[in-house]
Amino acid sequence: MSTKKNMTFEESMTALEEIVKLLEQGEVPLEEALSQFQKGIELSKICQNTLTSAEETLTKIMTADNQEVLFEGTETE
Repeated sequence: MSTKKNMTFEESMTALEEIVKLLEQGEVPLEEALSQFQKGIELSKICQNTLTSAEETLTKIMTADNQEVLFEGTETE
């Protein structure tokens, strides 16, 4: 498996899904379950950051003079 920093969004989601399946089985020793849970949290943050970045990119348009502006109806936080 790639390092977390080099993983694509899809690879991160697949790894997260595998961790969830493993933990749902309930047959993992406590120490391993905690380790997998921590990895899952890290992967979840990576995926959330990727989605947030994509959303920010998709809610902007470029004007004729190369200025970024938000689409109409898009709220900023």
